[in-house]
Amino acid sequence: MIVPRWEWRAFAEDFGEAERRFDALAPERTDVSDEIYVVAPAGDASVKVRDGLVDVKLRMAVDADGLEQWKPVVKAPYPIPAADVRVLLDALHVTDMTPARDAYTQDQLVAEVLRPHPELHGVRVHKRRVHYTLGGCMAERSDIETEHGAVRTIAVESEDPARVAATVRDLGFDPRRNVSLPRELALLAGA
Repeated sequence: MIVPRWEWRAFAEDFGEAERRFDALAPERTDVSDEIYVVAPAGDASVKVRDGLVDVKLRMAVDADGLEQWKPVVKAPYPIPAADVRVLLDALHVTDMTPARDAYTQDQLVAEVLRPHPELHGVRVHKRRVHYTLGGCMAERSDIETEHGAVRTIAVESEDPARVAATVRDLGFDPRRNVSLPRELALLAGA
């Protein structure tokens, strides 16, 4: 059973005192990945390709603290079924396109579905994520590099929004100042 998580994220060159808080913690693991995010001006979804999978998460809600609730709706290997392609397109608010195949390889998805649509932008992302537990929440500090620039981000997430808000405040931030990774990538890409 997939349980949606509440997430808070911010971007900066330096997070001041919060950086020192993270430095004092023992990292649980470090992941390095190369991904392609598909962003669209009208879309709030997180659509990415990594490790041979298409991964789609939808923003389900925004609470009074500004936290966003995200739910994974597709995590499929190639070839990806047309029904999952439709979910991906709906997540990006693309309504004028119908999948023509029963299933798509990665090359077919890019060439026949994503590239022809003028509002969809693929952003290549190199990520170095360091994972922690903070305030009973999953937390990460990441360095993100794209062809449009580089940025640092910290994120806090949990199934419990009150715990996320308390952890964000404890780090010295206002939870209402929350920016999702897809929105930041769309800004960097000029989408």
